[in-house]
Amino acid sequence: MTVEVKAESAQVVEEVVVSTQEEVVETEVEAKKVDEKNLKVVEKSSSFKEESNFLSDLKDHEKKALDQLKSKLEEAILGNNLFKKEVDLAKEEAPKPPIEGEVKEEPKTEEKSQEKTEEKVPDLCVEVDEDISLWGAPLLPSKGTESTNVVLLKFLRAREFKVNEAFEMLKKTLQWRKEMKIDSILDEDLGTDLALAAYMSGIDREGHPICYNIFGVLDNEELYKKTFGTEEKRGQFLRWRFQLMEKGIQKLDLKPGCVNSLLQVNDLKNSPGPSKKEVRVAIKQAVGVLQDNYPEFVARNIFINVPFWYYAFHALLSPFLTQRTKSKFVVVHPNKVTETLIQYIPIEEIPIQYGGLKRENDFEFSAEDGGVSELVIKAGSTAVFEIPAPQVGTTFIWDLSVLGWDVNYKEEFVPSDECSYTIIIQKGKKVGSNEGPIRNTFMTNEPGKIVLTVENSWSKKKKVFYRYKVKKSC
Repeated sequence: MTVEVKAESAQVVEEVVVSTQEEVVETEVEAKKVDEKNLKVVEKSSSFKEESNFLSDLKDHEKKALDQLKSKLEEAILGNNLFKKEVDLAKEEAPKPPIEGEVKEEPKTEEKSQEKTEEKVPDLCVEVDEDISLWGAPLLPSKGTESTNVVLLKFLRAREFKVNEAFEMLKKTLQWRKEMKIDSILDEDLGTDLALAAYMSGIDREGHPICYNIFGVLDNEELYKKTFGTEEKRGQFLRWRFQLMEKGIQKLDLKPGCVNSLLQVNDLKNSPGPSKKEVRVAIKQAVGVLQDNYPEFVARNIFINVPFWYYAFHALLSPFLTQRTKSKFVVVHPNKVTETLIQYIPIEEIPIQYGGLKRENDFEFSAEDGGVSELVIKAGSTAVFEIPAPQVGTTFIWDLSVLGWDVNYKEEFVPSDECSYTIIIQKGKKVGSNEGPIRNTFMTNEPGKIVLTVENSWSKKKKVFYRYKVKKSC
């Protein structure tokens, strides 16, 4: 579960409501009770588009900013000025105020000189690390690769190509990672209690790895207290989330033209409400940390099953979000979840609980079996899907799903021999709008065909997704 996206989810609701030209407008249109005929189909957001990382595609001012940042970074690394020194950290501690009337003894000149010499020792002893890297990309520009440019461009874009601000952001990120020992976080065992709260699964239509954040898991009182009960536990929770982000980054390829960001789906159904003070504390801690230390690693944030109280909660988070961050948000009404997700994610990659065909630990279908077929059924019409079964003793398996359902559905086996009887696999039934995808199997005892019938009696067209294969024998 990602605190970063949860925190941002509240603010995005306002942005979606205001931006009437965005694809997510349909959720607000429903809230305003506009006639459904005027609803637009959700499309890929025009508010944000990932930029190219090829140098030839950069604008002149962007190239200039990149060169300037690389120059500053080179100088800082070779001059050993990238991290705070031990002496600098000691100076940050506020000195005790002198007691009134107390005469402060001045140390002898010899002692002063000795102290100054001792203070300089840490600087002289620290070796310059020319092999310093970030997410596997070398940071010393003179030794850098294409991945170096990709990483530096993330910081520049996060700060609108303001070189000094991007450089300071990079320095703070490196300092934070050093202090928090983030480079070794993947080796830590942080438990499995939160495994269902957030996980990586599948890729979207553009190849981005998908991170699902299920906030409703935290509604469990025992888990909630275990996760947010104390400041130490909240810190452990954040560390677990940082680890998940690092795992996601491991799936990326930080090179120009490759996938170098994630897509996040945030399910807010049954999520802890605003009365949960501990969540608000964790959110405030996480928003700044994740946004400042993982710039441009999220291509899009999709929020589904958004509760109404989030529309009021957004004001608390406004100061923490950049306009660029908010432009990546999509907010989805509960009855539009599948319809929206399918615009960004292939239905075979969408989990079954969200109307997709992906089942946990399911090995029946794979990429080698081919994709999913789509068909639009016009209003008041019937679609018939035939699966040829010419061989005896063959077992077939199939998946079928209808967006929004509310159709009549049945399954039959029709023998090739006209003298044989039709076998009813699934007798006709009304499938409601809340039904999930249907999966079934059938073994043939004679040649024929499997017939799947979908009757759309509604005044609107319906989209059907289906796939089938011959099931392998054990």
